[in-house]
Amino acid sequence: MLSDNAILWERYRNLYWEVDGFGLDVSRMIFSERAVNKMRKAINNAFAEMDALEAGAIANKDENRQVGHYWLRNSALAPKGLGRQIDDARARITKFVKAKAGRFDNFLLIGIGGSALGPQFVADALGVQGRGLTPFFFDNTDPDGMDRVMQAIRSTGGGMKKTLVIVVSKGGGTQETRNGMIEAQAVLGRRFPKQAVAITGEGSELEMLAKAGGWLETFPMWDWVGGRTSVTSAVGLLPAALQGVDTDALLRGAARMDELTREKTAMKNPAMLLALMWRFAGGGKGDKAMVVLPYKDRLALFSKYLQQLVMESLGKKKDRNEKVVNQGLTVYGNKGSTDQHAYVQQLRDGRNDFFATFIEVLKDRDGKSPHVGKSQNEQTPSPHDLVTSGDCLGGFLSGTREALFGSGRESITITIPEVDAANVGMLIALFERAVGFYASLINVNAYHQPGVEAGKKAAAAVLALQGKALAHMAANKGAMFDVEGLASAIGQPDDVEALFKILRHLAANGRVSCEHGASPADAKYSM
Repeated sequence: MLSDNAILWERYRNLYWEVDGFGLDVSRMIFSERAVNKMRKAINNAFAEMDALEAGAIANKDENRQVGHYWLRNSALAPKGLGRQIDDARARITKFVKAKAGRFDNFLLIGIGGSALGPQFVADALGVQGRGLTPFFFDNTDPDGMDRVMQAIRSTGGGMKKTLVIVVSKGGGTQETRNGMIEAQAVLGRRFPKQAVAITGEGSELEMLAKAGGWLETFPMWDWVGGRTSVTSAVGLLPAALQGVDTDALLRGAARMDELTREKTAMKNPAMLLALMWRFAGGGKGDKAMVVLPYKDRLALFSKYLQQLVMESLGKKKDRNEKVVNQGLTVYGNKGSTDQHAYVQQLRDGRNDFFATFIEVLKDRDGKSPHVGKSQNEQTPSPHDLVTSGDCLGGFLSGTREALFGSGRESITITIPEVDAANVGMLIALFERAVGFYASLINVNAYHQPGVEAGKKAAAAVLALQGKALAHMAANKGAMFDVEGLASAIGQPDDVEALFKILRHLAANGRVSCEHGASPADAKYSM
């Protein structure tokens, strides 16, 4: 009779998938092949929808757009005419980097969401200090945050004078990106156009601004590439190339995973396996969160990158039949073994409302590692003392996996040989395809984001309210207004709370005067 460990080993052997040293282990998830077979119709439908997507079907029906990030790493698959544009963009990136990179010490990428997260993840995973340009990012509209980045740039030898500015915006109207661009312009003054590059849509407001202003170059940001899947477009390739990253290897790795995930046998397709595990773990409703635990410092930003890719793609109020479903898959995480001392305690002993995704990297470092065992006798060390820091990291991963399993917690393990451009490309492509498959399995559209647009409209309404308030106060200089009186005066009596927050912010920055009352809500303001 087989022991429990023997049964687990047999299950591991039967379910483990590996190609080119890239492995996926789903043996510690609760499912059976019978459950997979019951989903055969839905699986085949997901394969068919993915084939149609790659063939150029309209996937984002809200905006009548194709979704073609897969074409970025194999331009031969793109519809007629687009393949040449993809190849041309890559060639122009290579030419630009060779011709211009030597003029600069740093680059400052200004973007938001996927336009920043993808490049940040690649920069942190694959960047090498002293090779290529040093990366900096404006990825928010926080003034203090931008000041901190500027201070860090100034501490480099060339400062802002030796910094290439890359502005990324599909249309040019994204508020956070526009604000960052204006902040950079304020520092560089007349030098800005000779240090600026735009990655944007054809005919966009930003493209017209860049061409009229004599910027160094513009690169395409096609409407068929979403921000969260743009890392293998110019959005990710230009900053990576400027850092000296092997972008050809990154694209080859992504293309290789794309090939592997076109396999039509579910149990031999790693992206479909991932999607199925998500489906089984959360009952098809996202009832369990995915905790991403990369055991490598270079992959520390991977969970943050996946938060947007997964949650923006899958977090939808309605399914494709317009039925309210409130779907989604929550993603959070941090690097191992840091989590041994953070929230693993809850993962093991607390609420069983998650499944873990471990990322294992086999190669520790370039070169040899010292032994960190207790024995100081290097002549006759005990085998127990022949332990390196990397051995400990691997031991913590395996130990945490076993501890979680012992408490009835499910987990997936992804193994890669090392953190290099090809394997990072494979990781990116694996999760992109898994998200597409899972969306099909739960019947939501992964390629639009109505919630994001709603947030932008709400923010615009707040700024419009601020403009009305300031205009009225300017026309009545010296007059004191309480928040309720001002709201009524500008015809917005239902927006008192929003106006209260606006006035507190303006007062804190010296833009209006504040006379405190008995409570914060009783304060009075004047211009």
